Amino acid sequence: MPTAIRPSTEADLAAIYAHHVRTGTASFELEPPSLAEMARRRQSLLDKDLPWLVAEEDGEVVGYAYAGPYRTRPAYDWTLEDSIYVRHDRTGRGVGRALLIPLLDRAAELGYRQMVAVIGGGESDNSGSVALHRACGFRPVGLLQAVGWKFGRWVDSMLMQRPLGPGTTEPVNR
Repeated sequence: MPTAIRPSTEADLAAIYAHHVRTGTASFELEPPSLAEMARRRQSLLDKDLPWLVAEEDGEVVGYAYAGPYRTRPAYDWTLEDSIYVRHDRTGRGVGRALLIPLLDRAAELGYRQMVAVIGGGESDNSGSVALHRACGFRPVGLLQAVGWKFGRWVDSMLMQRPLGPGTTEPVNR
C-alpha cells in the first residue's frame, strides 16, 4: 500500500505512462508523449482546478490518477473521465484503489456529478482496472468493439460509470 497520496508536481511525471503505452492497451497512444507534453497535459487539468494525484511508496512515485473532462461540449460540464496508471511492478497491491477513492471524493467536492472510466482493452486486457472500478462503485455501461488498432490487432474499449455526490437526483446550478 502506498505511504502517501498527494497532489502531483511536475517532478512526478516519470516513465510510468510510457511503459503502459509501449506494453499495454490501457492507452490507445502508440508512442509515449514527451515529458514536456505530459507536463502540458497536467498543467491544462490543474488550470481547470481538476485533480492529479500521485501515490508514493518509500519516497518513490508508484502511480498516479487524474480526472479530466469527459467531452468538451458544455452539456458534459458535470462529467469527468478518470485515468489511473500504476507502475508495472506495483500493480495488484492496492495502489489504484488508494488513488481512485480520493480522486472520486475530490471530483464530488468540486461539484461534478458523474465519473466515466474508458478502459482500453476492456475486461480481456485490463481485468484489474475493471475490477478496481467495480470495487469503487462503477458499473459497466457499454463496450465499444474494435475501436482501436494496437499491437497488430483490434482492441475494444469498455465504458464504466459512477455517480458522484447527488448524481442525477438534483439539478445543477450554473
